[in-house]
Amino acid sequence: MAGVLAFSGVYALAAGLSVSSNTLGAGVSVVTSCTADTLTVSYSPLTYTAALPGYTLTAVTITDNTAAPNWAKCDGLAYRVTLEGATNNQLVETTGTVPTLGAAKGSSFTTTAFAPESAALVTGVAVVIGG
Repeated sequence: MAGVLAFSGVYALAAGLSVSSNTLGAGVSVVTSCTADTLTVSYSPLTYTAALPGYTLTAVTITDNTAAPNWAKCDGLAYRVTLEGATNNQLVETTGTVPTLGAAKGSSFTTTAFAPESAALVTGVAVVIGG
């Protein structure tokens, strides 16, 4: 499981976090939440990089598939996404601001780009949405 990222006065992701790929893991620790919905992190698109050789990723997409997503309290908050390796070490990290999202099922946002990371090294992800 991914390590815990928590800050004083920070809102973390929802009640849970899952992954849409069978080859990458995910984890989360719940603290005060800006939404009670379960959010999904997906790793796509993957890009083949001949220099590795292998697939790399440079962003993740965070989706709320709840029937009536409740993103309202998350809008405009800062986020931090950390991809983690086998020993829960930080491989790469990105930060940004949650955009204003609608209440439609499947509403999502893609993180700001981070340095290309080998998909084979990613074993977990930690997501924090904070204020």
